[in-house]
Amino acid sequence: MSGIASLVIGIASSPAHRRQLAQLFGGTEAFLIVSSVDQARRFLGVVRRPDAVEPVTTAPTEPTEPAERTAPAGPVAVGGTPTPELSVDSDRRVLCWRGREIDLTPLEHDFLRCLVGTPGHIWSYQRLHREVWGTEHLGRGSDLHSVVRRVRRKLVRLGTTATIHTVRGVGFRLAVS
Repeated sequence: MSGIASLVIGIASSPAHRRQLAQLFGGTEAFLIVSSVDQARRFLGVVRRPDAVEPVTTAPTEPTEPAERTAPAGPVAVGGTPTPELSVDSDRRVLCWRGREIDLTPLEHDFLRCLVGTPGHIWSYQRLHREVWGTEHLGRGSDLHSVVRRVRRKLVRLGTTATIHTVRGVGFRLAVS
C-alpha cells in the first residue's frame, strides 16, 4: 500500500507522558498526541460528542469578565469520573461550575485536573510537580504556590464552594462542599 499516508495517534493524560510520546514519535511523518480516547475520536470524527448539544445561555445579572462564559449543561468528566458541579474541560481548557466557566492557563489546567479528579485527596508537592511540570520538586516551590494563588482567585470569581487547602509541609487538596 504505497502512497497512503499513515498517522500515529498517541494518548497520554499527563504533560510528562505527552512529552515522552513526542520524543518517541519524533521520527514519524505524522503523529497526533491527545489526552483521551474520546478526544482522539472527536478529532478523527469517529463519534459525535455526547455533550455537543446547543449550550443553554442565560443573561448575566452582573457584567462578567471576558474569560467567563456560559457552559454547556451537565458535568464534564475528569479522569473518567463525572463530578457533580466542579469540573475541568480539557478540550477547551476551562474550569466549569454550575453552568459558568473560566479559562485556565496550561499550568492551572494541569494542576486542577489533579485536584478536581480526586477531591479530598492530598497531592504532595513532589507529585504535583511531576504531573504538572514533568519534573521533580526542587527548591521552595514558589512556582506551585503561584499557580495555587491564581486558581484560588478563579474559584472565587466563579463563586464556587470548592476551596484548595494547604496541607502544611505535604501539599494541597481540594475540598468541595
